[in-house]
Amino acid sequence: MEEDVQLVMDIAEEKMENALVYLRDELAKLRAGKASPHMLDSITVDYYGANTPLNQVSNINTPDPRTITVQPWEKGMLEPIEKAILHANLGFNPVNNGEILRIVVPALTEERRRMLVKQVKSEGENARVSIRNARRDANDELRKMQKEGLPEDAAKSTEQDIQKLTDNYTQKVEELLQKKEEDIMTI
Repeated sequence: MEEDVQLVMDIAEEKMENALVYLRDELAKLRAGKASPHMLDSITVDYYGANTPLNQVSNINTPDPRTITVQPWEKGMLEPIEKAILHANLGFNPVNNGEILRIVVPALTEERRRMLVKQVKSEGENARVSIRNARRDANDELRKMQKEGLPEDAAKSTEQDIQKLTDNYTQKVEELLQKKEEDIMTI
């Protein structure tokens, strides 16, 4: 029985960690006025008939805080990459010099910053909901185990441990959101 209780705890922690990892990935994609290679993570390119992520057909660098450079491994991929970036509707206008694509990341307006902060808060709420769902699933599993013979005090103790885990991950989400919000609002 004790192994089953530990398994429930491990599964809950894994789900909470996955929610945190997903939040980090989503926040990395949000543009905070500084160029980041992660801004192009969602772009796929038609590479010999297969949709391939951009970072698998080119090098993506940030030579300075306002510029992203994309250097394809094959020169013939310049135009398809340029079209893919334009079609992605990220607000970028790549400049093709025949060897690499340069993307100048425009400065954010105050209104755009506020919209990004709202988006960050929305992503944070999604992460918190995922964490609470993991807690609920673990507690439901504990109740089932209690009906099958798990002592009540062991179930209560494990529920408290799960709540501590939930609080810990919720705090991590808050810290990530705070950091990203400061990053966005810094001019």
